[in-house]
Amino acid sequence: MAGRITKSESQLKPDPRHSSLVLSKFINCVMVDGKKAVAQRCVYDALDIIQARLDKEKDESMPNEAFEVFTKAIDNAKPNVEVRSKRVGGANYQVPMPVTQKRRQSLGFRWIIQSARADKGKPMCKRLAKELYDAARGEGKAVTTREQTHRMAEANKAFSHFAW
Repeated sequence: MAGRITKSESQLKPDPRHSSLVLSKFINCVMVDGKKAVAQRCVYDALDIIQARLDKEKDESMPNEAFEVFTKAIDNAKPNVEVRSKRVGGANYQVPMPVTQKRRQSLGFRWIIQSARADKGKPMCKRLAKELYDAARGEGKAVTTREQTHRMAEANKAFSHFAW
């Protein structure tokens, strides 16, 4: 049945290195075929790559720690509104609706991981590090997807009275 409440939130344990539930959830989203150790190594290698880049570049607009870059990237990729299809009187309207906090986080995760996976030719840890770093700077494919979603919601603001 769709929409059933699961115990996944209460069973989620913080990750071993940073003791963060958000990072643990992100690792679970990166995981493929139940290989959590591989996903964990990939995410931690990406954070190490980001830390090395931070130590080398010394950008004032960026945080000093790789974990802070990760949280900033997730915040920059989260959408505030999205459009949902609503059927009214035989016509389908794209109605802008606010996004719940849980869905905002999952969409941000999804867009960052999808854009990293779409970039072929390099190891996943390097692609993930690049996408997280770009998202923290307000660039990259995940932030572009968020901006397109916001633009679509702004364009369909005339149909917002159908949101009930």
